[in-house]
Amino acid sequence: MENTEKVKSRKPCTEPELVSPAGNLEKLAYAWEYGADAAYIGIGNFSLRTRADNFEGNDYQNIKELKEKYNSEGKSKKLFCALNISFHNSDIKKFEKEIPYFKKYPFDAFIVQDIGIIETIKKNFPEAKLHLSTQANCINCNAVKMYKSLGFSRIVLGRETSLNEISEIKNTVPEMELECFVHGAMCIAYSGRCLLSAYLSGRSANSGNCAHSCRWDWKLYVEEKERQGEFFPVEHTENYTSIFSSKDLCMIDYLPDLMNAGVDAFKIEGRMKSLYYTAMTVQAYRKKIDSIRGIIPEEEAEAFVAELYNVPHREFCTGFYFSREEADKTTSGQTSAPYKMAGTIGKKIKPVFQNRYTCDNGNFSFFEFFPLNKITAGENLEYIGPGVPAEKDDAYLLFDSITGENLQWTDHLHPCLIGTTKKINERFIVRTESL
Repeated sequence: MENTEKVKSRKPCTEPELVSPAGNLEKLAYAWEYGADAAYIGIGNFSLRTRADNFEGNDYQNIKELKEKYNSEGKSKKLFCALNISFHNSDIKKFEKEIPYFKKYPFDAFIVQDIGIIETIKKNFPEAKLHLSTQANCINCNAVKMYKSLGFSRIVLGRETSLNEISEIKNTVPEMELECFVHGAMCIAYSGRCLLSAYLSGRSANSGNCAHSCRWDWKLYVEEKERQGEFFPVEHTENYTSIFSSKDLCMIDYLPDLMNAGVDAFKIEGRMKSLYYTAMTVQAYRKKIDSIRGIIPEEEAEAFVAELYNVPHREFCTGFYFSREEADKTTSGQTSAPYKMAGTIGKKIKPVFQNRYTCDNGNFSFFEFFPLNKITAGENLEYIGPGVPAEKDDAYLLFDSITGENLQWTDHLHPCLIGTTKKINERFIVRTESL
């Protein structure tokens, strides 16, 4: 895709932060493991993804331990809290009652859109930073200055902002950190202030309960003035015209343009998406960023970048960054991909029956295996790990973890052991081809 605008940059960002979604504890662990610098999560009904698993109970303890582990290894990881609903009076009262619970989490920043909650956050979380949610639709210099005066240190810009506008904002308020979405699904309302879901289903998108009504299978009709009550369908394809469904955003090929414009953080959309999506997307952008910075060769990053096309997605586009016309193009149909996630690899273990199994390629190693779908023995598998490209395996074995019985199949209700000669490890992903 050709750039239709040239960006006049003040000073390029040389070390952009990669920000990942995390819909639950497992996704958070994979987001950090596969290369995210920061991850954003939601708690209860105070974020715009109330139907994500979100976090509750003793999750904070596991997060603390995981965060401390990375810090002890010299890998600083940040945690952001998405507190980005539009607060009714009753919501503020509920949040105030839950502040003691929120304080148990090691939050580095709160992502908010409603200025009515700012003083409450400042008072109770004085060490945490304030990030403005894209829901606030901040797209100009004056608004950025205003939010700076309120204590915000970062603006997640509205998705309608072009590259030239980003550069102008950075030139005008250089001390403000700018974060932009680079990948994922886009709402037809772009910054997300939409009433369609509430109107059609009674589920308010602005309270975190969107029914995604814009992506329903719409049929468009016209009515002739003299024939009121007679509706004629507007045909476009066999699936009818899609008038609300936006393409997915993908800026992987244009990260240098964003860096030149002064973007400090690249954000990936998708707290409702799968663990597979989280890991593969984060890793692709991590490797691309590292290649741009000269940490790894560009050719090393290519295999990981290509994985974006193996993750379920709609048609890709570049949003508003280069032209309004590009953002206005819609698409139809469901997300699709050539692979489906088959499961995850757990800890390496040494079962008592380990020495029974050898092959021409050496001894088997055994790992906990947590399948998500039914797998029949002999079905081709592929492993992908942190920093490790996809590798096929058709010589693995499945075992009952207690009896050591060789299994002919397994599924999500039957976690087991997998034996393989491939060099895999904990938190590797297993996938199979889609039928």
